[in-house]
Amino acid sequence: MTTGATTKKHAGEEDYALERVPEHARHSWWSVAVQRFGQMSALSQFLLGAALGFGMQFSDALLAIFLGSVILEVVAIMTGILGQREGLSTSILARWTGFGRHGSSIIALFISLSLVGWFGVQSGVAADGLAKLAPVFPAWAWSLVVGAAVTAIVIYGFKSMAWTAYITIPAFLLLAGWSIFSELQKHNLGDLVSQPAPGPVLSLAAGTTLVAGGFIVGMVITPDMTRFNRKPSDVVKQTLLGVTLGEFMVAIAGVLLAHALKTNDVIALVTSSSGFVGTIVIVAGTVKMNDWNLYSASLGIVNFVETVFRKRVSRTSVTIFIGALGAMLAAAGILNYFVNFLILLGVTFPPIAGIMVAEYYVVKKWRSVLSGSSPGLPATEPTWVIGTLVVWGASVLIGMYLPWGIGSLNSLCASIVLYVIAGKLGLIKGTSEDVLSRQPKTEKRELQEEHQ
Repeated sequence: MTTGATTKKHAGEEDYALERVPEHARHSWWSVAVQRFGQMSALSQFLLGAALGFGMQFSDALLAIFLGSVILEVVAIMTGILGQREGLSTSILARWTGFGRHGSSIIALFISLSLVGWFGVQSGVAADGLAKLAPVFPAWAWSLVVGAAVTAIVIYGFKSMAWTAYITIPAFLLLAGWSIFSELQKHNLGDLVSQPAPGPVLSLAAGTTLVAGGFIVGMVITPDMTRFNRKPSDVVKQTLLGVTLGEFMVAIAGVLLAHALKTNDVIALVTSSSGFVGTIVIVAGTVKMNDWNLYSASLGIVNFVETVFRKRVSRTSVTIFIGALGAMLAAAGILNYFVNFLILLGVTFPPIAGIMVAEYYVVKKWRSVLSGSSPGLPATEPTWVIGTLVVWGASVLIGMYLPWGIGSLNSLCASIVLYVIAGKLGLIKGTSEDVLSRQPKTEKRELQEEHQ
C-alpha cells in the first residue's frame, strides 16, 4: 500500500500541481521576490517602455506606467494573498472561487494556450538574436536549443527556477544597464525628457492599457508563484518590489531609448550597437520570463486533463511535451501568425482575477468550504456555475467595447461589480459532487491516508 510519505514525496517532485503546498515546502519571501522581479524586469517590459516612449512624451509615459502599475499591484496582491493562504495554483483555486470544476478547466486551457504561445514567440525572439551572434546555427535550430534549455529548467520546478533567477536577473540588469547607459550618454537627458513623442501619438488611456494589459495574465496566475510564500506580508513586499522596480526601471529605460533613437525597435539597435552584450541581454531576459510561461502552462494542463479526462498526469511529462511543442512551433515560425490571437486571449483574463477576488473576499459562497478543508482539498466542489460564465462574458465585452476609460480596468471592475451583485441576488449557484469518489482507487486511498 502506498504510504502518506510517498505521496508527499511525489507531490513535492511535481511541485504540488493538484495539491496544496505544505508549510515545509514554502520559501522565503526573497526567493519568490527575485522571481517576481525577474518577470517584471524581462525583455517584454523593455519593449513596452519603447512602445510608450515612441508614442508619448516622457511625463505622459511616466504617468501611464504609474497608473498601469497600480492596477497590476492591486490585482497581484489580492490574487497573490489568495494563493498564499490556500497554497493552491490559479487553475485549482478557480474551482472554489466562482468558476467551478468545469469552469476552471476552461480557464486552465485559455491560460495554457496563451502561455505556451508566448513561450514559443519569446523563444523565437531569443533565437533570432543568437542566430545573428553565432550564425553557426540557423534561427530555427536556436529556437529548439532555447526551448530545450528552458524546458530543462522548468522540469525541476520552483527551486530550479529560483537558481536560474539568481543568475539571469543580475546578468540582464548589469548588461542591459551598461548597454542603455552607453547609448543614452550620447544624448542630453533634459532634451529626452522634454521632447515630443517621436511617433504617432498614444493617448494616456491607451498607454495605461498597454502597461496593465501587457502583464495582466501574469497577475492572474500570481497564485502559481505565491502559493510558495509563507505569509501574506511576503506577498505584499515582493509585489511592491517586483512590480514597482521592474516596471519603472526597465520600462522607463525603454521610454528614454525610444526618444533617443526615434524608434520603438530598440532591441534591434541594442543588439547591433552592443553585439555580444546585447544578445546576452535578450537571452537572459527571455529565459527568466519564459520559464514561468512554461511552468504555469504545465500547471494549467495538468488541471485540465484531471478535470476533463479524470486522469492525473505528471507535471514533468506535461512540461516536456508542451516545451517541445512550443519550441518546434517557434522553429517553424508558425507562432508569429498567432500573436493577434494571443493578444485576443489576453483580453479575457482581467475578469478572471476580478471574479476570483470578488468571490473569495466579498461573496464568499465557497470560501468556508475551501479554507476549512486544509491541508487537503474540499470533499465537494461546484461543477458548472452558469452565473459566473455570464459575468465573465459580459465583463469581456465591456472591456472590449466601452468607448471610454481603460479597457483592462473596465473589464476588471465590471467583473467585480457584476459578480458581487449576482452573488447578493443569489444568482451564483453550482452543483457539487464527492471529489474522492471520482479518483482512481489507489489515489483515493493515498489521499485518505495522508489526511487522516
